[in-house]
Amino acid sequence: MEQFFKAIDEKIRKSGYHGEVSGKEIYAEISDEAEDQDEGNYLFMKKQNDDIMFEYRVDILEHNINLATLTIHTPEREYFIDFDAE
Repeated sequence: MEQFFKAIDEKIRKSGYHGEVSGKEIYAEISDEAEDQDEGNYLFMKKQNDDIMFEYRVDILEHNINLATLTIHTPEREYFIDFDAE
């Protein structure tokens, strides 16, 4: 799983975002949100602090979840990360 968490971190860094981020924490947050949801596509939003918000697009499947995209909203700009893209 550590490689998976590292891959999340790397994709976010490649977007140009240099704020504090943890692939492990992101995955834990998404897993918690998805726990009691039906299968489908969801948009989860998490306010990181007063200025930064993470917007996750998640696909919940029968036996797993897929973090499809993440948009990081900051006062300066938005960072878009497509985890499904190669």
